[in-house]
Formats: sequence, C-alpha cells, structure tokens
Amino acid sequence: MNNSIQVSLALIAVTTLPLCAADWPQYGGPNANRSTSEKIQKIFPVGGPKAVWRVPVTDGFSSLAVSGGKAFTQVMREFEGAPRETIVALNANTGKELWAAPLGIIKLGDGGQSGTDDNKGGDGPRSTPSVDGNRVYVTSAKLVVSCFDAETGKPVWSSDLMKEHAGRNISWQNAASPLVEGNLVFVGGGGAGESLLALNKATGAVVWKAHDEKITHATPVVATILGAKQIIFFTQSGLVSVNPADGALLWKHPFKYNVSTAASPVVGGDIVYCAAGYGVGSTAVKISKEGGAFKATELWRSNGNQPVANHWSTPVYHQGHLYGMFSFKEYGTGPLKCVELATGQVKWSVPNFGAGNVILAGDTVLALSDKGELVTVETTPAAYKEISRAKVVTGKCWSSPTVANGRIFVRSTKEAVCLEAGVAMVGR
Repeated sequence: MNNSIQVSLALIAVTTLPLCAADWPQYGGPNANRSTSEKIQKIFPVGGPKAVWRVPVTDGFSSLAVSGGKAFTQVMREFEGAPRETIVALNANTGKELWAAPLGIIKLGDGGQSGTDDNKGGDGPRSTPSVDGNRVYVTSAKLVVSCFDAETGKPVWSSDLMKEHAGRNISWQNAASPLVEGNLVFVGGGGAGESLLALNKATGAVVWKAHDEKITHATPVVATILGAKQIIFFTQSGLVSVNPADGALLWKHPFKYNVSTAASPVVGGDIVYCAAGYGVGSTAVKISKEGGAFKATELWRSNGNQPVANHWSTPVYHQGHLYGMFSFKEYGTGPLKCVELATGQVKWSVPNFGAGNVILAGDTVLALSDKGELVTVETTPAAYKEISRAKVVTGKCWSSPTVANGRIFVRSTKEAVCLEAGVAMVGR
C-alpha cells in the first residue's frame, strides 16, 4: 500500500469518528450531571436522524445506559407466568438482545401508553442500570441491589435492602438508580441508622451505612463543591450531603416532602437546586464553609407547581442557568424553560414538551418530549432558539435520552431506538 492511500484511509477514519466520544454508563452520564462533552449534530437531516436500529421493548421508564458496546435498560417482562422487572442487555451497534435477567415480581399499577396519560404508578420499572467495566448494577422496585456480569448476565452479587437493612420502601416503590463512584455503589432505602449505604462494587459488602432518612424516587448525585467531593441524596427530609468515604454528614437542608419527590438535585458551582411536584415547589441553596464546616444557605424558594417546579424531569445546568421541563402533570403540554439558577427567575418558557426529559450534549440541550419528539435547543437565556425537531419514537417517553459514541439512544414504553448523530472531527 502506498503512502497516499494510507493517508486517505487515515483521513476517512478520523472524519467518521465523533468528537470526544464517550460512553453513557449510568443515569447521570459520564460527567455524573446528565451531560457529556461529546457533541452531536445540532441540525437534523430531513426526516430526522438516521435510525441505526429500532427494536420493540416492553413497559418501563428506565433510560438506556451505554458502555462497552452494550446498551442496558430495565423493562417489564413475563417470567414463569408473573410480571417481572427485568434487566436487558442489547448490542449497542445492532440492537440485538444479548441477555436478560429477571429481578423480581413487580406490579406498579395500571398505566396508559400515550404521552398524555398519567401512569398512576404503572408502566413498569423506572430505575436505570449503571455500568462500570465488566459489571452492571441495578436497583429493583423492591430495593434489591444486584450486580451482573455485563458480558454474560451471570449474577455476581445481590443485596436485599428490605431484608438485610430493615429497608423502608415508598408507596410507588423504588425508582432511584444506583450511583457508582470510585469503588463504591451508593444507594438509599435502609432503616434507622442505615438508611444511606455505600457498597463495595466488587463484592456488595457494606463499606458504610449511616443516617435515618426515608428515601424518595430521586437518584443521588456526586459533585465536588468547594474542593470536597460529596454524595447528595434527596430524601424526604430534604437535601443530605455526605462524605463518600465514610458517610459522614457534610451539610443538610430541609425541604418539604409530599406524595412523591423524583427529580434529582442539580449542582451548579456552589449552588444546589432541588424541586418536587404535588404543590411543593423548588429551592436553590448556596454552599459555603465556615471554620471548616459546610453550611447551606437558601437563595430563593418557589412554592407550588408553578412557575419553577419539576415532577420527575431533572433539568441540566449550563453557565448559570437551568434548562428543563418544569411542570406538574401537564402531559403533552408542559413547557421547556430556562431558569436562572441563582434567582429562580424564568428567562423563557415554551409549551408542548410535556413530562419528558433533557440532557446536555456539548453546549446543546437535547430534549425528548413525552410524545417522542427529539429537539435540539441552544443554551442561551436570551430567548428560546430551537435548532431541530424530529419525531423519533412511538409510545410514551418519560425516560431520558442518552448520547454515546456519536449516537443518540432513546426509548419509550414500546420501543428502543439508536440514532446516528455524530459530528465529524475534521473541519469542525
């Protein structure tokens, strides 16, 4: 092979690779804040992004975690005559099912399939798997934390929080995803003195257990604030921040609980935002240090279901602002909003996104409406600037889109779809 052919082949390889390609290994993505540095095509081609594959799935609001060439999600599936919460592994390049493993019998209620119906606690599992190397971790609706071999689906270890840690579930059962950080898996749901736990990711052994908190549906987050890494749980008493090494309390801020809290906390610098539906509202607290001790000071509070509150849709943070679907039970009609984090001021609001979800890809908001429309939006507080919109999936979409290795992964209560969305490296 001559030199000119070798150079040409090298250029082809480079131009077809996405910028900053990365996996999306768990609910919070590669950066643990529902964002990725990977850029996507902002302007969709006519007809929308090309579907690499499209496969049917059964009920569930679990998102797709993508790592090591596989995509993982949780669905409702019949096993031995009973509806069981099931983890499913798909080939990320073809959509072919590689393996599936039942987690436990589940009945969450009866729910509809459309984007404008309340699910009344139904429609299957809502927790998203977390992947780390050749292991995948899941938390069931019944608060059983399990680890599987990502290649084969073979069980590695399991911990039943209800039986082993005097667990206290909630009426609509667990929807939080396990948080993997370092060598630990962080979960909530135990009883008094062991309500928040860190498990060894290799063995499932308890590394620490502490506190007396009752869980919500919100997934915990990891963040570094004022130089200190911390795990922030959103419990029924409010925000609880702990040292990941030993579970020691760093700071706490009270926040009302009513019926259900489901959106995760959002961290922007030294400010932490949280919200809940059912008339509760939202708040933002500024974290400071006094004499080596952390302190949370409330900056603002918005009461009620408007104008700034989230049912379960967690917003994303970018340069001082939150972008997300701020609404409560406005299925099919709820707005996408931009909110100034430090003040709670709504900068703009656009209707008809419903109870979907957003992530951040590079500097672009990627929104999936509850009706299955994928929308790219500029991150600017000046005005709503839509870039592209396409209907990409059927069924009810209350899960989050994910971006991994130049592709967008979405799912609904009916199907999972992989879309081509890479950005060429040369000339960008």
